[in-house]
Amino acid sequence: VQLVESGGGLVQPGGSLRLSCAGSGFTFSSYGMRWYRQAPGKERELVAGISSTGDSTNYGDSVKGRFTISRDNAKNTVFLQMTSLKPEDTAVYYCRARRVDTMYWGQGTQVTVSS
Repeated sequence: VQLVESGGGLVQPGGSLRLSCAGSGFTFSSYGMRWYRQAPGKERELVAGISSTGDSTNYGDSVKGRFTISRDNAKNTVFLQMTSLKPEDTAVYYCRARRVDTMYWGQGTQVTVSS
């Protein structure tokens, strides 16, 4: 089982990034997916979630209206489109797959928002 995040990097305030998380080794379309983030010295924070079919989404208050989660089950991939980025969005971003009591985590991708 693998979850591999990509798309992180350095971006200026106000910029955009699109993160991807590719799953393999499990039935991706049966799992709800979430993005979390963790900044240095802070607890891991829920960023966004999407149901297994993609028809339901939810967002953390700090990213509502700026981030969009989506998925392509044909490609076993979940995305996080991030716009209007702020320095406080700087963190390692992780994707997580969950179905009932089974969870898988990716290794994370660094996002740094700085001028």
